[in-house]
Amino acid sequence: MRLFFIAMIFSLSSFSSFHISEWEDALDELELARLTDHVSDIKAFISSNPKYNSRIAFLVDMKIKSGKNRFFVYDLEHGQIIDQGLVAHGKGSETGIKGDILQFSNMPESNCTSLGRYSVERSYKGIFGKAYRLAGLDPTNSNAMKRAIVLHCYKEVPYEEQGYYIINSHGCPMVNEAFFKRLEKIIESSPTKIMLSVYY
Repeated sequence: MRLFFIAMIFSLSSFSSFHISEWEDALDELELARLTDHVSDIKAFISSNPKYNSRIAFLVDMKIKSGKNRFFVYDLEHGQIIDQGLVAHGKGSETGIKGDILQFSNMPESNCTSLGRYSVERSYKGIFGKAYRLAGLDPTNSNAMKRAIVLHCYKEVPYEEQGYYIINSHGCPMVNEAFFKRLEKIIESSPTKIMLSVYY
């Protein structure tokens, strides 16, 4: 486990020019409060579920606009964000309501993002290349496997933050190719399953 953590930190540092403190400073008070709440929830869950990684977790804040970094890699031991990137939400989650209000669904064919906790499962090769299956752990995302909700990359997702909205997915958390490679290194080197929490 110690070797995994050292290797993971090294791989992240070779890609990123941001300092950890700068990432946390980029979040406003409400965003940081939401992150802290969901980190606490993850810690409570994994404390009685040893099959999950107790050092690293992924979190996605769907309240943050899609053109801004809202997929966070979180160091549970040291209580800090160690990487972040853009992530698309499902096109079915768009409401067109002023104020960037999103909707969420667990229903097949909804093309919506589903909120809740996920377990990052085995990879496979699909139409977008390598992807990781996601198992929903809550009633709000229990159909994740049935809906083929997976963590994958797509070339049209920008790497840098944008002043506009990015492309939507069919309900999957879809990230930039370079960011995906960093996530892939963490997932593949983890001796236990990593949790992903998608919240709003």
